[in-house]
Amino acid sequence: MPETSRIAVVLNGAAGTVVGRSEVATEIRALLGAAGREVEVVSPASGDDVIRTARELAARASIVVAAGGDGTVRSVVAGILDSAAALGVLPLGTLNHFAKDLRIPVRLRDAAAVLAEGHVQRVDVGRVNGEVFVNNSSIGVYPSVVEGREALRRQGHNKWKALAMASLQVLSRHPEVTVRIDVGGHPRVRRTPFLFVGNNQYAVEGIGLGGRERLDAGRLFVYLSPHVRTRELPLLALKALAGRATRSGAFEIVSATDLRIETVSRRGVKVAFDGEIARIRSPLHYQIAPGALRVVVPRS
Repeated sequence: MPETSRIAVVLNGAAGTVVGRSEVATEIRALLGAAGREVEVVSPASGDDVIRTARELAARASIVVAAGGDGTVRSVVAGILDSAAALGVLPLGTLNHFAKDLRIPVRLRDAAAVLAEGHVQRVDVGRVNGEVFVNNSSIGVYPSVVEGREALRRQGHNKWKALAMASLQVLSRHPEVTVRIDVGGHPRVRRTPFLFVGNNQYAVEGIGLGGRERLDAGRLFVYLSPHVRTRELPLLALKALAGRATRSGAFEIVSATDLRIETVSRRGVKVAFDGEIARIRSPLHYQIAPGALRVVVPRS
């Protein structure tokens, strides 16, 4: 069993708000140490090492912390999910969707205080063909945008400029994808610019766009737009912000605990899960694991 007072931190030094890996590690140790917790901070050399590192740390710590963005959170979860350790989050990424949906403070000092208190809640985890995700998984436009963005970043463009350039490129040429969705033996075929599978229900319009009220309802939510062309997605985004997307009939929404999605590609399909991209052979088998993850959250 892991030591009950020990907190192990997996620090992603390349996360969006990290400036100076050693300085951040020192601050984390100081904040948690001042709260009386024994702290170990490990900074893996590459993203590929995060899962292995988290798995090793889970054998000797009661809380394994993902200090980074949503990609770091997903990798740490993949490493500790079958262990007795709980997940902690220090949201040091750019967007930090998982932390925000759980009301974990984005300020480092406040997030460390949540960790020190150690209040644990169970939340759901999504799976697709052996890969886990805590936020969402998708096919279609988004994986192509992410691939394009990373290629542009390697050429020296900053993250936001690369995202804008990649989005324009993809929206101008990306075809819709044809999918066969099977829920409970009732298949339906759709052609859509994207298919988005959320771990629990997402707000798809209005001021709460992109957020979740809860992560423990035990349901997957599938979102697609079979009546929208890829080039029309910017208009759909504006309708969503204005709160008019659902009424316009732009979205088709399916809720399930277990579903299969088939595509026509024989080489496998590009799948995004929490910002990571992999090519996975169809069919894609999505499942929800209710309450599978213990995570440290604010008591309130």
